[in-house]
Amino acid sequence: MTAIIDYGVGNLFSLQSSFAAIGEKAVVTKSEAELRKADRLVLPGVGAFKDARLALKESGLEETVLDLVRSGKPLLGICLGMQLLFDRDYEDGVHEGLSLIRGEVRPISESIESGLKIPQIGWNSLIFRNRSTLFRYIREGDYVYFVHSYHATGCEECTTAVTEYGGLLTASVEKDNVFGCQFHPEKSGDVGLNILRAFVEVS
Repeated sequence: MTAIIDYGVGNLFSLQSSFAAIGEKAVVTKSEAELRKADRLVLPGVGAFKDARLALKESGLEETVLDLVRSGKPLLGICLGMQLLFDRDYEDGVHEGLSLIRGEVRPISESIESGLKIPQIGWNSLIFRNRSTLFRYIREGDYVYFVHSYHATGCEECTTAVTEYGGLLTASVEKDNVFGCQFHPEKSGDVGLNILRAFVEVS
């Protein structure tokens, strides 16, 4: 069973529907007991980093999530949920992240050609950088759906894919039992479903 962490930020029920489409039971939950009972966790997120970080802390679930990840339970961060995995973020100030993966979250405007639309919204292809468990059923060049103005930097050793948008932007990361997708698998058609399928198979 997969637990989708409900801390008030994220596209929760489309994620739940995507897991159902691949035959996986997924619960949207605020319950510590359900998180502990689950086989794996998903940390979704949309909006501003500072607000999401505060919401996670105030939910009372942050320490539970960190404890479960340290014990080896797989965790997948999606979009802003991936950004929360890093050390810090530079959106309207400097904000500390969960420090599960080394790196920082910075504006994509610092890394792309001027004149391109921000946020980056739409379908972009994946360029593989390192082997990833999540890519078992997809191919390099497959397209996934992005909506973001910030991206992870300084995390090259954990970067599994980048995407090209007037420059190379971090698309996904992996470190031990911690995974992150800057794109939205639940909005990425069959490719996204196959990424979620591979995550479900992580033991």
